[in-house]
Amino acid sequence: MVKIIDGKALAKQENEKTAHRVEKLKQKGIVPGLAVILAGEDPASLVYVRNKQRKAEKLGIYSIQKNFPATVDQATLLQTIEALNDDPKVHGILVQEPLPKHLNGQALVAAIDPQKDVDGFHPLNVGKLYNHLPGNYPVACTPRGIITMLDSLNFNYVGAKVAIVGRSILVGRPMQALLINRDATVTMIGRQTPDPAAIIKDADLVIVATGKANFLTASMVKPGAVVIDVGINRTPEGKLVGDVNFEQVKAVASAITPVPGGVGPMTIASLMSQTVDLAEWSLENAKG
Repeated sequence: MVKIIDGKALAKQENEKTAHRVEKLKQKGIVPGLAVILAGEDPASLVYVRNKQRKAEKLGIYSIQKNFPATVDQATLLQTIEALNDDPKVHGILVQEPLPKHLNGQALVAAIDPQKDVDGFHPLNVGKLYNHLPGNYPVACTPRGIITMLDSLNFNYVGAKVAIVGRSILVGRPMQALLINRDATVTMIGRQTPDPAAIIKDADLVIVATGKANFLTASMVKPGAVVIDVGINRTPEGKLVGDVNFEQVKAVASAITPVPGGVGPMTIASLMSQTVDLAEWSLENAKG
């Protein structure tokens, strides 16, 4: 019997832990703070940012939004980031993607104080992750949430063959590092990868983040594999579906995430948890 990995239930557990940690920090006079910078009015981004803000407020996290028109210039956003870097009430800063095309997203992320980089995309934090350095630093929230989901299965990373479909800095690359750091054998699949189907078919764990609706079918999956679907796509009929053909693949997988209700809730829960991490680490640094 396939296990449907319930992202909503896991996120609820994670959020309960986060709320408890927030209360402990408040007893020490610290309120974790999250700042979100939004440029433009991308509909999906507006919904996502609103959900983040509501969740933060529900968990007792101080939340601020910096909204700008799509015409905002780079200098204005850099000044905003600099001010947030200097604001002691803010422990986590993120720049919501996608950005208007005239803006340099990489430069904006690089301007965030690495100790406030709640998305884990700053080059310094990415480098620490890839080098498997000890110590505290943030990692990308979606991969972090996926690790929580895999841990809930007691997934055995050591020696596991993993296929990651999609090489983005948002998911694929940090996911690769997290899994390599756990002694998995990871193959990244991109547009130019020869015979991707053979790689996927040999994998014990398949993580799909392609943006192509129903890309992964049952014939591509090894019986008993764990399948994590990061995609979210809307069909012409308005239905939300993932990059995995859920109805097909659940017949052969040992565990699978649904869309919606899988990775999505865990990404936001991980963002909230990591905001609290940053607040706790700032307290440790102040003591040090």
